[in-house]
This record gives sequence, structure tokens and C-alpha cells, in this order.
Amino acid sequence: MLIAVDCTIFGFDGKELKILLIKRGFEPERGNWSLMGGFVQEEESFESAAARILKELTGLEDVYMEQLHAFSETDRDPIERTISVAYFALIDIHKYEKQINANYHAEWVSLKKSPKLIFDHARIVEMARKKLRYKAAFHPILFELLPGKFTLPQLQTLYEGVYGSIIDKRNFSRKVLSTQLLIKLKDKDKEGSKRGAFYYKLNKQKYNSKFHAILNFIPNPRI
Repeated sequence: MLIAVDCTIFGFDGKELKILLIKRGFEPERGNWSLMGGFVQEEESFESAAARILKELTGLEDVYMEQLHAFSETDRDPIERTISVAYFALIDIHKYEKQINANYHAEWVSLKKSPKLIFDHARIVEMARKKLRYKAAFHPILFELLPGKFTLPQLQTLYEGVYGSIIDKRNFSRKVLSTQLLIKLKDKDKEGSKRGAFYYKLNKQKYNSKFHAILNFIPNPRI
């Protein structure tokens, strides 16, 4: 019996929620799209194996990563009984885009247009997305996908991508600002319009004292 770890890596480029995929390098399913994954070595914990595999395949390290679920169906691998301990990770695409290892043909793809994945990896991705929705309702983990400063339109686009819902722009801005969880900065992003949009950053200290305020602007997810 083999034990593997598979990682669903979410990223946000300011416009779309994406996942990082690779082309599998061996049979079965050689050359087909796969999550980041590999086998656990005898001396490794699951966490250290996930971190090692992530660095080997992508060059990424020290990213937010959390264990998701163990997939143990007897027929999930057609060659040999393999249990997969799945993780999900969150990164700011622009922060790490130069570190992505090209040796394994790693590529960011839109979560909305994900290609067919090997084995049960599509199920792993869907479970990771549901876990992300749940965690985002109570913790500021989505800010791991954003740069240090961001605009309200970027934040709204991110929440729409995670929850699969269209959010009213005025209501979203009003609800977000009413939480007082964001600090308004002086500079603007002027790429989208001449008027530009102010940048904000998360007030982490205030978040600790207003833990549930983030629930005020969570949309109803479309499952």
C-alpha cells in the first residue's frame, strides 16, 4: 500500500481564482493534468512530505497549507492501492510567479475552466474549494491570496470566485468598510480607470477583536 500527498494550490491573479496543475510524469496517466503530488518517504511526516513535494515541483516554500482529507477508496489508482492525504494551499500568484518550476510544466488554470484531471483529483479540488469557503467565513485566510495592498474590486472578485456568486458592488463595499477591518491607503490603482481605486490592507489587530465581522459580507454560496 502506498501513501501519497496531493496539494490543491489556489492562487488569485487579481481577476480569477486559479489552481496550479502539472503534467503527470509517469504511468498511469502520464502526460495528463494532475494536482501537485508525490509519495511519502519512510522518514517523513505528511506535512514534511507535502512541503518537500511542493518545493520540488514548483519551487514554492513557506506558503499557507492545511490538511484537507484522506482519500482511501480501493480503486482510486488502477495500478496499486494508494491512499492520498490531500492538502490545500493559498498563495499570491504575483509574489511567487518567478519561483514556479518549469521542469514539470506547472501551469495556472482558471478554476472555472479546469481541464480533466487524473484519478479522483477533481473530487479533491471540489472538496478543497468547499473547505476554503467554510474557512473564509470565519478566518481571514483569503487575504493569503492577495498582495499586501489591494483594491475593493479585487477583494470582491476574489470572494465571487470562491463562493461562485455575483455580489452587488455597492452593498459589498458598504458592508466591507462597515466592518472596519480594512485600512485605507493613500495611493490608488489606476490601471482599471482614470479615476482609480484606493488601495487597502487588512487590519490584523482589529480583526482579532472583531472576529465575526467578516460574516457581514459573505455571499450566499452557489453550491
